[in-house]
Amino acid sequence: MSTLDQQGQAEPLPSVVTVAHIVYALHALAIVVGIAGTATVVGSFIGSVPSIVAVIVNYVKRGDARGTWTESHYRWQIRTFWYALLWFLVGWALIITLVGALVGVSVLIALTIWLVYRIGRGWLRLNDRKPMYV
Repeated sequence: MSTLDQQGQAEPLPSVVTVAHIVYALHALAIVVGIAGTATVVGSFIGSVPSIVAVIVNYVKRGDARGTWTESHYRWQIRTFWYALLWFLVGWALIITLVGALVGVSVLIALTIWLVYRIGRGWLRLNDRKPMYV
């Protein structure tokens, strides 16, 4: 018999919460690698091993979170990756055209800030055992 939280959802298994923490940590590592290394934050987030492993883990383990408040975190993490990839491609397409280079660079800068926000905000809410607003 599972216990219910304040929203009427089942409490997740501790391993489900741990996996969500690991995924946030992997994404944060990708961001730090982008800041500290020669790659961009966005490039590191989209193309680095930690981030790709994080997304794979999200897809493999998200069924375990179904029906709990952690389900929203798995969805948040997956959407963060795919939206980042989409806007990364849009930004680079604009840069390549040269006509939209200024807009493309602005898109990539905004995307960098957005990524830091999404990972930070999500991880803080997970730490507080609160669902994400998805």
